[in-house]
Amino acid sequence: MGKNKKRIHYAWWILVALCIIVGLGKGGLNNSAGLFLSPITKDLGIGMGSLSLYFSVSAVVTMVFLPIGGKMMAKYDTRLLLTIAIVLQAGAFAMFGLMKSVWGWYLFAIPLAVGGVFITVIAGPVLINQWFKKSNGLALGILSAAGGLLGAIAQPIVGSLIAGHGWRSSYIIVGIAVIIIVVPIIMLLINKSPQDKGVLPFGMGETNQSGPVNEGETSEKGVELKVAKKSSAFYALIVFFFLITSIASFSMHIPTYLMNKGFDVTFAGNVMGTYMIGVLIGSLIIGFLTDRIGSKKTAVFAMTVGLVAICLLLFSGTSTGIISLAVVLFGFISSSIGTLGPALASSLFGNKEYSQIYSTASLGLAVASILALPAYGYVYDFTGTYTPVLYAIIFMLITNIICVIVAFRGKKKMEQDGLWN
Repeated sequence: MGKNKKRIHYAWWILVALCIIVGLGKGGLNNSAGLFLSPITKDLGIGMGSLSLYFSVSAVVTMVFLPIGGKMMAKYDTRLLLTIAIVLQAGAFAMFGLMKSVWGWYLFAIPLAVGGVFITVIAGPVLINQWFKKSNGLALGILSAAGGLLGAIAQPIVGSLIAGHGWRSSYIIVGIAVIIIVVPIIMLLINKSPQDKGVLPFGMGETNQSGPVNEGETSEKGVELKVAKKSSAFYALIVFFFLITSIASFSMHIPTYLMNKGFDVTFAGNVMGTYMIGVLIGSLIIGFLTDRIGSKKTAVFAMTVGLVAICLLLFSGTSTGIISLAVVLFGFISSSIGTLGPALASSLFGNKEYSQIYSTASLGLAVASILALPAYGYVYDFTGTYTPVLYAIIFMLITNIICVIVAFRGKKKMEQDGLWN
C-alpha cells in the first residue's frame, strides 16, 4: 500500500496527454487560423468575408456532429476515435495549403470540424470525468490553462513560419507536425477508463481502503440522456452554455472597443496579453474552487466576477489600470467554458451517460459561436459603440446565475423522483 502511494496515479498521465492533444488542437490549429487570413486574401484575391465564411461552415458542422460524437465516444475505442479525429482535423488543416479556390476551405472545413469535435470539445471533459473522482475541477482547470499556454506559444511560432515560408508551406508544416506529435501520445498514454488500466479513478480508492472495492463503488451513477432531456436542468445547462460562450466571444471585440475609446493599437495588444493571463489564472482558480465549494457556488462566483469586469469596462473612462484589471477579470469568464461547463454537467447528471449529455448540451456552445460574434459586430456597425453590447452581457450574466439555480433545482427533482441513481 505504501508503494502505491508513492507512485503517480495514471490519471495524471491522462491529463498530461490531454493537455498536449487539446492544446495543439486548439492552440496549434484552431486559434492560429486567423493568422493565415490576410496573406491568403492578398495572394489569391479572395475577399476576407468570403474566406472567413469557412469558420461558419465549421461551426455548423460542429453543431450537427456534437450529439453524434458524444454517442461515438461512449461506444467506440477512444484511442481509435482520437487518432482518426486528429488526422481529420490536422490533415484538413494541412490540405488548406494546397487550395487555390475558396471552395477548398469550405470543403475541408467539414473534416476539420468533425475531428475538432472530439479533440477540442469532447475528449478532455469526458476522459477527466472518467479518471478523476477527486480534483476533477482542478484537472479541468489545468487542461484549460495548458491549452491557453500552448496557444500562446504556438501563435508566434506559426506567425514566424508564415513570414519565413509562406502560408501554403506553413499550413502543411503545422498540420503534419501536429499529427506526428499527437498520434503517438494517444497510442502511448490514452486509456478510456481506469477499468481498462486495472486501477480505480483518482481519489476513489481513498473512500475504500479497508477492504476490496465493491462494484457499486466503481459503477457509473447519474441519469440517462433520455431522462436528462426531460428535466429543467438540461435546458438550463444548454442556455448556460449558450450565454457563457456568447459572453466570452466579446473578447474578440475588446481591441476595437478600446480603440473606439481613443486608445492606440499597441495598448489594445498589451491588454489582450493581460486577458490571456486572466484566462490562465482563471482556469486554475475556477478549477480549484469547483473542488472546494462545488460547481454551483463556483458558477455564481464566476458570473459575479464577470459582472464586476463589465461594470469596470463601462465606467472606467480612460483609466488604463482599471481597464487592464477589467480585462483580466473578464478572462475568468472565458476560462469558465472549459472548466465550469463540464463540471456543471457532471454535478447535474453524473457519469452514467456523461459523454452523450455533455456533447448534446454543448449545442448551446456551438450555436453561440455562430451567432454572437457577428451580432456584436452588427450592433457596433449600427450604433457606433459597444455600450449596448456591454449592457446585454450584464443581462446574460444575471440570467446565467438564474440558470444555475434552476438547473440544481431540476437535479433535486430528479433525485426526489428516484431518477438519479
